[in-house]
Amino acid sequence: MKKKIYEGFTLIEMMIVLLIVSILVMLFIPNLMHGRETVKKQGDSAVVKSVETQIDLFELENNRKMTEEDMTREIPAEQLKIYRAAKP
Repeated sequence: MKKKIYEGFTLIEMMIVLLIVSILVMLFIPNLMHGRETVKKQGDSAVVKSVETQIDLFELENNRKMTEEDMTREIPAEQLKIYRAAKP
C-alpha cells in the first residue's frame, strides 16, 4: 500500500509564523502612535496659522481689531477651540 502524502503546514510552522508576526506588530504599533501625535501637532499648528490669517484679513477689511464676538461669528468653532488651546 502507498502512504498518503499530506500537504500543508505543520502546527510548529504556523506557531513560528504567528510569533514572527506578533513581534513585528509589537515593533510597529508604538511607531504608529508616535506618528499620530506628530500629525495632530502639525495639524493644530496649521489651524493656528489659518486662524491668524483669518484675523489679519478681518482687520485689513474692516480697519479695526477683531473682538471676541467677531471671532465667534467669523471663525468656525472647531478651529477657534484649537486656536484658543494653543494661544493663551
